[in-house]
Amino acid sequence: MADTDFEDKVIFIRRTAKTYKGGRRFRFGAMVVIGDRNGRVGLGLGKAKEVPVAVQKGQYVARRNLIEVPIEDPGTIPHEVHGAHGTSRVMLKPAGAGTGVIAGSVPRAIVELAGYRNLLTKELGSRNQTNVAYAVIDGLKQLRTFEESVRAREAAE
Repeated sequence: MADTDFEDKVIFIRRTAKTYKGGRRFRFGAMVVIGDRNGRVGLGLGKAKEVPVAVQKGQYVARRNLIEVPIEDPGTIPHEVHGAHGTSRVMLKPAGAGTGVIAGSVPRAIVELAGYRNLLTKELGSRNQTNVAYAVIDGLKQLRTFEESVRAREAAE
């Protein structure tokens, strides 16, 4: 796997503080998504005392958590799906050619790097960025093509 075929995008950087005798110490958490815009996408959360190190760790975790997703003809998903994580739920809905990606900032970053060009999404429940990101990945993991569904049914018989 070459490093050049993946793009990465930092979804958010979170700063946390802990108070010590001498003052506050800050730590950073970076949520990073990587993808090849061709059906492979990964999400990772990296934490460190400095932002660049947190982003680097996020990229490493995202690379370990790569998933493959099906892309239908006009650059959309095969069927509607609902992903959930914690109290966040995300609906992903296929769209016709020319619609574009209609999504919030977190789902948009993930689905665009996965390679979708026409897609509708809706964030339901909690809008916590971390949980929404994991809910989108959960939804993408549930996607099946028509051929995969037929093979699964034949295997069950």
